[in-house]
Amino acid sequence: MSPPLFSETPCGGWLVQPPYLYQDGPRFWYSTQPTVTKLAEDRAEQLKRDPDKVLLELDGRLRKDLERRGDFSRIHALPQSGQDVSDDLDSRLVVLGINHPYSKGAGSAAELVAKAILESRGSTPRRYRNTLVFLAADKSRMQDLDEATRKYLAWESILAEKGEKGLNLDPQQVKQAETQKAAADSAVTARLPETYQWLLVPVQKNPQVPIEWQAMRLSGQDALAVRASKKLKNDELLITSFAATRLRMELDGIPLWRDNNHVAIKQLAEDFASFIYLPRLKDSSVLIGAIRSGLALLLWIQDSFAFADSYDESTGRYRGLRCGEEVAIADGEMQGLLVKSDIACKQMDEEKSKQPVNLTIAGTTGGRESTTTEPDGSPAGTSDTPGTLKPKRFHGTVTLDATRVGRDASLIADEVIAHLSGLVGAKVTVTLEVEADIPSGAPDHVVRTVTENSRTLKFTSQGFETE
Repeated sequence: MSPPLFSETPCGGWLVQPPYLYQDGPRFWYSTQPTVTKLAEDRAEQLKRDPDKVLLELDGRLRKDLERRGDFSRIHALPQSGQDVSDDLDSRLVVLGINHPYSKGAGSAAELVAKAILESRGSTPRRYRNTLVFLAADKSRMQDLDEATRKYLAWESILAEKGEKGLNLDPQQVKQAETQKAAADSAVTARLPETYQWLLVPVQKNPQVPIEWQAMRLSGQDALAVRASKKLKNDELLITSFAATRLRMELDGIPLWRDNNHVAIKQLAEDFASFIYLPRLKDSSVLIGAIRSGLALLLWIQDSFAFADSYDESTGRYRGLRCGEEVAIADGEMQGLLVKSDIACKQMDEEKSKQPVNLTIAGTTGGRESTTTEPDGSPAGTSDTPGTLKPKRFHGTVTLDATRVGRDASLIADEVIAHLSGLVGAKVTVTLEVEADIPSGAPDHVVRTVTENSRTLKFTSQGFETE
């Protein structure tokens, strides 16, 4: 507190005293003008009565930091209520205001607000609850951040009035103020992430247990959202890349199949966004990526699923059923169904192609005519009796199941081709011939895919015919 402006003298008079007392070591003196340091201290103290100005400064700094989103699709910064947080399919970070800090123990302001936002959007129950995680300030560090912010604002106001019509600071005072402002600015920048260090995540182990809140302390030098997304990814609480085999596991485990046979891709995306006991995906493109990779797996029967354009309830048949091949599904496109692999196999077994896949195997050790067979089916002249001719050419044609070409071709390679190629001097040629009859006509994207893949795989001849 400044000393009184007037003091009584021993003679009963009054002495006018300068209002500011200063000390430099053993030296004391009065002055009618405050130093810039004293002025900054006074203004910082006055800002305690104007908290909105401090909040406005912190608001701007937070929003600037949150421009770096990390792996979040979007960030909801300082919402006033759940109405300000949209109900969408993509995962987002909700940054709570400084007036809702987190503290351990029951009744934390941050946890109460986070629960309210998770449960509803305004007066409407929230549907996609597995998309939100929350970032909150630490209650015990709020005072340090508030103090640093008030000092910064005080020095900023002094520099704004440094001219002749204001404080009329001399060059040395201006330099001092600029140095102090920079120091205060650095202090706020450092204390902001130290204060916003609590990540609040709703978790649920299975559908039968209630939702729990997991509070995780953040650390590091990155921006707030970047630190939060890294922490969540490391703990598998935010998934940016999803394996097809894991998707199959989730489909079977909950289960997520509808009618026990299939599920619409759109419905599956909504399931992952709604149920907290499922993995939290960054957005629907992560799910689509898992589906695409699963459809192309060679071991799709055991590890993934099939795809169908739609389901005809009147006939119980899946239209456009595909499996074990690449299917062009755009990230934003969620049309079509995933079908259980055993159900898909059953339909394909019933609808085998009229034009089967033929595998022709030709082998030669000389160049003579191929041998004939005896009435009992055994090759003529196979006896080791001296003077008899041994067979020197073999040819065979076999029909393969179009849905299990890989398995059947592997069996033929082991049981037939290996025996022939193992003979000394034998030259074995294997030719794969594919014929497909498509009554309804091949779609353009299938024509392009098959033509390009055939060219890449060096087919000696290939092409589509209109008749």
